Amino acid sequence: MRYLPLTAADRRAMLDEIGVASVDDLYRDVPAAARLPGPIPGLPGHLGELEVERALAAMAAKNVPAGSVPCFLGGGAYRHHVPATVDHLVQRGEFLTSYTPYQPEISQGTLQYLFEFQTQVGLLTGMEVANASMYDGATACAEAVAMANRVTKRHKAVLSGNLHPHYRDTTATLARFTGFEIAAGEPAPNGRESLADRIDAATSCVVVQSPDVFGHVHDLTALAAACQAKGALLIAVVTEAVSLGLLTPPGHMGADIVAAEGQSLGNALNFGGPYLGLFAAKEKYIRQMPGRLVGQTTDADGRRGWVLTLSTREQHIRREKATSNICTNSGLCALAFTIHLTLLGEAGFTGLARLNHAKAVQLAEKLGDLAGVKILNDSFFNEFTLRLPRRAGKVVNKLAKRGILGGVPAARLFPDADGMSDLLLVAATECTTEADMDALARGLAELL
Repeated sequence: MRYLPLTAADRRAMLDEIGVASVDDLYRDVPAAARLPGPIPGLPGHLGELEVERALAAMAAKNVPAGSVPCFLGGGAYRHHVPATVDHLVQRGEFLTSYTPYQPEISQGTLQYLFEFQTQVGLLTGMEVANASMYDGATACAEAVAMANRVTKRHKAVLSGNLHPHYRDTTATLARFTGFEIAAGEPAPNGRESLADRIDAATSCVVVQSPDVFGHVHDLTALAAACQAKGALLIAVVTEAVSLGLLTPPGHMGADIVAAEGQSLGNALNFGGPYLGLFAAKEKYIRQMPGRLVGQTTDADGRRGWVLTLSTREQHIRREKATSNICTNSGLCALAFTIHLTLLGEAGFTGLARLNHAKAVQLAEKLGDLAGVKILNDSFFNEFTLRLPRRAGKVVNKLAKRGILGGVPAARLFPDADGMSDLLLVAATECTTEADMDALARGLAELL
């Protein structure tokens, strides 16, 4: 009764009112092949609330939380310390929403933090304008390509082979349904690929990631110049936001659009989400930027205030004029990002980035001394790639049985690519202790 309060008599009265004999008649237009003949096999029957809690707790106990064991996972999602203040503030009732307000100007507090968020993203990326967030980094990347198509009036996107495959696949999905061409390169674990040579008269944009999926850091200056010379835009992708505290921002290297994942700041791993897309661009392209943009103004009495300056999604504008159909702006995750970055301040954020790099250098020195292990990177931020003398997936599985999350096998990200089976992506952050590093080094030495 608590969850299904209608009685049989109630349901009979409702069916009689709409003129059908049974609930099954409501689904008669659905083909029989698409309907289940009965309950889904293997699922338990009805349980009480306490029983459900116990069953779900038993399922959850099978997971290994990243913070409970030595963890070297990366590959686009990174374990960082989130101050308790962040969670305390985002759970306040006035903040607990994922949405841009639908009567925005009455929600000055929400607009103010989104304005601060945009300002922070602009500063981090070195770009002139930033929007009030996207779903995640992968959808931000896809939206950036769509934006470049509108700006250039071209419909071919050149994708680096070292772009994270989730970002590539999300962009390809958008391409499939909106009709533009994807020219994706092959992954290059050594970090060397020639993207400038692939730009032609049909190219709307080149999408490149730095640090890339194998951890290599790239100077984008020459590529930006090559794009500009041929009328294409350069889209820079960043999956590790903390790297922006140490590396040259993409905007300072000539990027036209930056699409990034903001999970590293304020947002724990959470077994895969929700995450936060960062999106920034040159101001001259602002009218083609997807999503929303909060602006600063003054009211009739001269007081400082905020307004929703641009909101070009399909719920607010004619569908054929919309620049995006993304509806949720991950507002709560954006707030967590802003609070965390505000707590750190510029010096604290730079210090955090330096600590991440130092930890990764320390780990690389330990692992590089192991027999049969080769580090493929000439440069990296907090993640790099190892070549092992045996299949990385099997090594990772054996490490997991020892209570060590040893990294991400490249073959898991690139299952159809050659030469990936012995490659292992390893990440270190401020959460990585020397004892964790020793455990991984010892485990690899014994297994290899």
